Amino acid sequence: RESTTGRPDGRAQEIQRLIGRALRSSIDMTAIGERSILVDCDVLQADGGTRTASINGGFIAMALAVQWLQRQGKITTNPIKSAVAAVSVGMKTGTQLLDLDYNEDSNSDVDMNFVMLEDSRIVEMQGTAEGASFSAEDSQKMLAHATMAIKKITRIQRMILEKCASVPS
Repeated sequence: RESTTGRPDGRAQEIQRLIGRALRSSIDMTAIGERSILVDCDVLQADGGTRTASINGGFIAMALAVQWLQRQGKITTNPIKSAVAAVSVGMKTGTQLLDLDYNEDSNSDVDMNFVMLEDSRIVEMQGTAEGASFSAEDSQKMLAHATMAIKKITRIQRMILEKCASVPS
């Protein structure tokens, strides 16, 4: 999203920073040397979960860029320290929802986003009581739900990267 000045608006900037923090948490920045890896996350249809989907796909894009740098001999070691993934968890009348779409997100009582490394260390978590407050116990349950989902996402990310690594370039 852009403001009338042609620059990203506040929400877009906040999302860009979140994605950048998430991706940087998974890579040894010194190992890529004097390089930048630009990950462009275009949202073709915003239907909830765009920031979490951008992190999940952005990690794969960044890891593929690293694989290319290694094949080209531009870096010798893999700087990826860990996979990183994100998921949204919400609550509506006490029921947990995973990976909320727009309708679920806009009607939930609680909306939380979790970004984690594959070893379950938290990079970022953000929660908001939209329709009703929530307890610390509720947040722990949402964290547990997110942790299980992120473990599954990181397994899928690794499978994709293994398949891509075996494809001749």
